[in-house]
Amino acid sequence: MKLPLSNRLLACASFVRPGDRVADIGCDHGYLGIHLLQSGVASSIIASDVNEAPLQSAMHNAAKYGMKDKMTFYLSDGVRNIPRDFDSLVCAGMGADTMMSILDAAPWLKNEKYRLILQCQSKRPELRKYLYANGYAIRRETLAQDGKFIYPIMEVVYAPGQTLTGAEYYITPALRASSSPLFPAFLARVTEGIQTAVDGLSRTGGERYEEYKAILKELQEL
Repeated sequence: MKLPLSNRLLACASFVRPGDRVADIGCDHGYLGIHLLQSGVASSIIASDVNEAPLQSAMHNAAKYGMKDKMTFYLSDGVRNIPRDFDSLVCAGMGADTMMSILDAAPWLKNEKYRLILQCQSKRPELRKYLYANGYAIRRETLAQDGKFIYPIMEVVYAPGQTLTGAEYYITPALRASSSPLFPAFLARVTEGIQTAVDGLSRTGGERYEEYKAILKELQEL
């Protein structure tokens, strides 16, 4: 049976290395972990969710697709109640505030042995700033489209001492290097959003206006 996996989850899966032990945080229906096992990429899956209903759904689906023996299930707020014996952690479909709170509660993730695969739904520049302020760095980034929405997916590692420019928190060097066919459309949408912010602040001016103007200029030069 074919799994109904979205393009954004397929993009997350593409960052998992062969043989990885994967922790899927906020696993929802469990399809990502099942796909990684079915395709022979992941060696094991930790599936966790903060709510009982989606966790039960993931357990049901794992049994349905014959993958329950390779998955362990945890009711957990973020990573608080899961074991630490994994290689890659996936957080997909969450907002930036939720992701930042998960990372804040888990300083032990600041370790070169872990990789974070993050697909953030909102406030992505704020998340990127948080990551770099806390010693993380974006090693790879790609784009996936579902319907009219284009989603960035990031592979993040612990590599203290790196930083980005103002505009690079919106369009990272890793994303520019991705060669994604969706990049021109995504860049246009981000630039349009910054242009709207500049136009809205043009009457009052101030520090925020100057900041957005500088970001806009840098984006237009890409």
